[in-house]
Amino acid sequence: MSLNNTASADRIHIGFFGMRNAGKSSIVNAVTGQDLSVVSKIMGTTTDPVKKSMELLPLGPVVIIDTPGIDDEGTLGEMRVKKAIQALNYTDIAVLTVDARKGLQEADRRLISLFTDKKIPYIIAYNKTDLPEIKDKTDLPATENPASGIIYVSAETKQNIYELKEMIARIAQKEENQKHIVADLLQAGDLVVLVVPLDSSAPKGRLILPQQQTIRDILDADAIAAVSKEKDLAGTFGSFAKKPKLVITDSQAFGQVSKDTPDDILLTSFSILFARYKGNLRAAVEGAAQLNCLKDGDTVLISEGCTHHRQCGDIGTEKLPAWIKNYTKKEINFAFTSGTEFPEELSDYALIIHCGGCMLNEKEMQYRFRHAADCRIPITNYGIAIAQIHGILKRSLQPFPEIMDILI
Repeated sequence: MSLNNTASADRIHIGFFGMRNAGKSSIVNAVTGQDLSVVSKIMGTTTDPVKKSMELLPLGPVVIIDTPGIDDEGTLGEMRVKKAIQALNYTDIAVLTVDARKGLQEADRRLISLFTDKKIPYIIAYNKTDLPEIKDKTDLPATENPASGIIYVSAETKQNIYELKEMIARIAQKEENQKHIVADLLQAGDLVVLVVPLDSSAPKGRLILPQQQTIRDILDADAIAAVSKEKDLAGTFGSFAKKPKLVITDSQAFGQVSKDTPDDILLTSFSILFARYKGNLRAAVEGAAQLNCLKDGDTVLISEGCTHHRQCGDIGTEKLPAWIKNYTKKEINFAFTSGTEFPEELSDYALIIHCGGCMLNEKEMQYRFRHAADCRIPITNYGIAIAQIHGILKRSLQPFPEIMDILI
């Protein structure tokens, strides 16, 4: 796969944080070699987090995030600060930009505390070292020395910008993992059937991202991928010379696919695989039990990580609510969020059902599940909820014996 085609969710997210006029945007432009962010001497020029997917040597595919100043003021300023703090939820590596003339300020220390709380590795980059009054400043208190490092840079002269990129790359290599969507469940030559409904909500002329990524992961395992529509699945099995090892279905076709797939073939869904890939499978399975506890008047939040155009028959806003009402026989209310929206206040909800999160990085998905747990609100995802509704959850988890103890 070309690095340029790496999905945003699978790229290292590097966030640049700091006070207004510390030079965050200037450093972002110096690091990327592009005029990615608007630079001005006017305080508060960056009003919203700016995200850009790009290739950054020697790292490879990354997402660069430039954030508003953490010390912004006024009503609008408070909103900008909130946006900057929210960016921490999807930041893998943080660069704290500090004006070297001023040193660490209280706002910087608050950021360091947030980095630590959220377990985000960070670098302190003291900027503006080209200015005469700080050229020879090299002494730093030990308490300001993060494990990931400190560096003096100049966005103006590009001093130590290359070295800063090298520091980020070293952290990225430590953070990088070799998790798979499905390849670790397969052996060379295994046959995997992917069931892909092509209804009115399917994009024209292409497969959606989780389908593409899963096919690639199957091929990386030297296994064989076959793709079928749900209505053709039963006949498809007879055309194979060998029995498939696994069937992976879009969640909305779970019921029909389970009926048509022989019991001796493993079955799961894309969103279950992605819950495992993002590290949330156990919590999502535990959360699905709440479907049996819903009462009249309860509100279920259905949250999606992407912002696609809603169409007739949409799984999140139409099919899931209908299935839940039919399953529970209760008068359930529903709320919906999409994209970067995820409520801080969750007390109004009896259950959260999230999409597979293919458009969100692992850090963001971990945050959402952790935030729900902190608020003591059960959370599950589309595939697991739908499997529970159709009475096939145990079957859909058989490929993952490490999780089966929850169902005993």
